[in-house]
Amino acid sequence: MTTLSHFDDSGASRMVDVGAKAETHRVARASALVRMQPATLALIRNKELAKGDVLEVARLAGIMAAKKTADLIPLCHPLTLTSVKLEFSFPAADALRIEAVVTVFARTGVEMEALTAVTVSALTVYDMCKSADRGMTVEAVRLEEKDGGRSGHFARDPS
Repeated sequence: MTTLSHFDDSGASRMVDVGAKAETHRVARASALVRMQPATLALIRNKELAKGDVLEVARLAGIMAAKKTADLIPLCHPLTLTSVKLEFSFPAADALRIEAVVTVFARTGVEMEALTAVTVSALTVYDMCKSADRGMTVEAVRLEEKDGGRSGHFARDPS
């Protein structure tokens, strides 16, 4: 088992020194699921909520969040992202799936940026729709895939 890199030998927290690592192209893909009443999802799909186009606001929130990840997660390195893309799909009558793909040319990966993007996007959906459905849940926030760096490629088993 590997040791936790954000702690030194005495157990103190630290930002990992990535100065000696090579800059490489890195990509991470994450997803989240927002469950809601089918009627709420219909309002989103038909752009009928008074607050506006929920998915476009959620897309912008996710992009902004990815860029601010280092401000939110204490030991994340600030990164100059090269791309942040968010896509939405509807896997069931009561579910909105959010997927983010984040890329960078850097010394460290962008997993946290992708996870932050889908989480804040999902929370934005909740915020915009809570007047119609307070029972919504944000579920299954997870890394789907990452590539680049010393640890190489990871892809979640689709099952």
